[in-house]
Amino acid sequence: MTIKLWDWDKSWKCVQVFEGHSHYVMGLAINPKDTNTFASACLDRTVKVWNLGSGNSNFTLEAHETKGVNHVDYYPQSDKPYLLTTSDDRTVKIWDYTTKALIATLEGHTSNVSFACYHPELPVIISGSEDGTVKIWHANTYRLEQSLSYGLERAWCVAYQRGKQGVAMGFDDGAVVVKMGREEPAVSMDGSGKIIWARHSEILTSVIKGGAAEKSEIKDGQPISLPSKDLGSTEIYPQTLIHSPNGRFVAVCGDGEYIIYTALALRNQAFGSALDFAWAGKEHDRDYAIRESQYSVKIFRNFKPKAGDGSVNVGYTAEGLAGGVLLGVKGQGGIGFFDWETGKLVRRIEVEPKNVYWSESGELVCLACEDTYYVLRYSREQYLAAVQAGTEEDDGVEEAFEVVCDINESVRTGQWVGDCFVYTNSTNRLNYLVGDQTYTVSHFDQPYYVLGYLTRDGRVYVCDKDVQVSSFALSLSVIEYQTLVLRGDLDAANEMLEDIPEEQKNKIARFLEGQGHKELALEVATDDEHKFELALGLGELGVALEMARKGDVEHKWKVVGDAALAAWDLGLAEECFEHANDLGSLFLLYSASADAEGLRSLAGKAKEAGVHNVVFTCLWQVGDVEGCLGVLVETGRFAEAVLFAQTYVPSRCRGLVGKWKDGLERGGRGKVGRGLGMPPDEGEEGDAEMFPEWDEYMKLEKEGGGEPDLIDVGDGEGEEANDGGEVEEGEEAEEEMDNVPEAGARASAKATQAEEEPDPEADASAE
Repeated sequence: MTIKLWDWDKSWKCVQVFEGHSHYVMGLAINPKDTNTFASACLDRTVKVWNLGSGNSNFTLEAHETKGVNHVDYYPQSDKPYLLTTSDDRTVKIWDYTTKALIATLEGHTSNVSFACYHPELPVIISGSEDGTVKIWHANTYRLEQSLSYGLERAWCVAYQRGKQGVAMGFDDGAVVVKMGREEPAVSMDGSGKIIWARHSEILTSVIKGGAAEKSEIKDGQPISLPSKDLGSTEIYPQTLIHSPNGRFVAVCGDGEYIIYTALALRNQAFGSALDFAWAGKEHDRDYAIRESQYSVKIFRNFKPKAGDGSVNVGYTAEGLAGGVLLGVKGQGGIGFFDWETGKLVRRIEVEPKNVYWSESGELVCLACEDTYYVLRYSREQYLAAVQAGTEEDDGVEEAFEVVCDINESVRTGQWVGDCFVYTNSTNRLNYLVGDQTYTVSHFDQPYYVLGYLTRDGRVYVCDKDVQVSSFALSLSVIEYQTLVLRGDLDAANEMLEDIPEEQKNKIARFLEGQGHKELALEVATDDEHKFELALGLGELGVALEMARKGDVEHKWKVVGDAALAAWDLGLAEECFEHANDLGSLFLLYSASADAEGLRSLAGKAKEAGVHNVVFTCLWQVGDVEGCLGVLVETGRFAEAVLFAQTYVPSRCRGLVGKWKDGLERGGRGKVGRGLGMPPDEGEEGDAEMFPEWDEYMKLEKEGGGEPDLIDVGDGEGEEANDGGEVEEGEEAEEEMDNVPEAGARASAKATQAEEEPDPEADASAE
């Protein structure tokens, strides 16, 4: 029976008590126009209005005569001083709280009405009852628009967010959130940059001034601050708002009615009942059509019905209208296009577009369907020729339309700029279509809607659901150039290159590359990376080399080097691989061309870089046995060094075996080291019994038989001299050399066996 006010900044202290009701208080509502005022609903059948500064009510409203009040809510806009109440008497009542007069009673529920509220954005009232239904009423006419039943038993409560479309409702068996209306704003922009939009029933206007887009502070996607002016209010709730083709008039359609105003002063020019409204094209800028019902479509000229009552013989159930060069009438699984002058069917097309967009020339039309949009070319000449020849069919003239392309995208809003179609899609992108190719201008993080394109600024303007305007650069010269290229008129396109801004030329180059004109793209490109890619693709190594020198990046040098090698330009390949520090490719180049000097130079570079495998391989290729052995020793590879020396330089074996043994001893593998045989040497017998043919190995080394000539640098005479007995001697030497590794193999096997056995001394040392 009481209402208490709590202050959460003061630890939830009760700061005021409101008393006066004689039964349970069921709900409160704060007045959005005066937040110090609130109303309370009570089961004592009254509604009391209070001020926060007083404990006594301002006045009491005897809301319902027989039953208590369950809910109260204020009208959210500023044009009406209304509040509504609900009761167990199964009604919803609307009151003027200034005069305390009853405005309307909404009847239709069959049980107690638990709640009712005004939608924060739409002109509707939502009520819920214990009969399990939710009813939607028109807030101006109080007509029942729709009744919803979710099968969740009794409806009890409702909630909404201001500025949003969603409404949440609670039932016995669950909750439901519904999104009502659409987020696309009722907004229109004419060709001069004047924007008109609706905020509830108020009409506002703003102007994008000429040259504003050229200011340096305006960037792509940056919100534009535009001062708005209130033009007045309209008698209907605007669902659509459309400028006439000449920009002088604006049509407002909603609530089953339409009103045509002057765009400058919002003076009423015409009005009437209509479910849909559509303007004609520029050739008939005073013509418009309305759909009065499913069976009545009328054309008007200068605000008067055309040719009698202006009726169009559609021939099927009309479900919507689309304006433009031809009048589009949607219905029965397709759309029919009718001539504005004669009202005759031009062509019926079996697709169901949500929106229809005509180009200014009237040649191209976009049919935007649910998941796909189609671009068609309209030929008025073909239509007139068929009419004169009397070859029209029931579905019109087939030759009047020709399919240009179809794109699997969902168009949200769009507009033609010349022969280019600019649109926003369902994935929040701003794209444009030229020919049958689409290009992305920008990505968004929320839905945006195309307002239009201003040639003077070279920018396309878009807005969000709150009519926050932003813009993006879209050069008309670029679009015209792309159109000429797609038509195959390259000569005319080349003449236009001078008119294209320098910052747009790389965009043109990307477009030309996509169309297969890579040579022309290379001439136009200004971006070094793009020029580099194009030059490589075309085999223009000179241009690619210039870009590599300019960028001086190892990757570029490597790519140019590979391309030069593929083109057999070995000199250029060597230069590029050196700049790229590509040791592997240089080794391939030098070894394949038998360049001993290059291999020695590469060995030095590889040594500085610490790439020892390349050093060894280079020295091996030039036959530098001592150098190879030195690499193995420097890197601590004593086992490999011993085997290598035993094969090619036996005189070095004894010292290397000693180093091998020392290394094993330091590594705690002394037993393995002791198992290695020590080759004999001058004055040192070593383990001679393990190397029975060692003297022969030493003899071969002294005679030079053990050093192979790995690179053939001999002349032709020397090669011819190899015929005869010398070959046989070489063969004998080769056979003897084949026996050299045998002793080493035996020693290695012995060492390997020793490695597999545990070393007691090493184990003890480790312990």
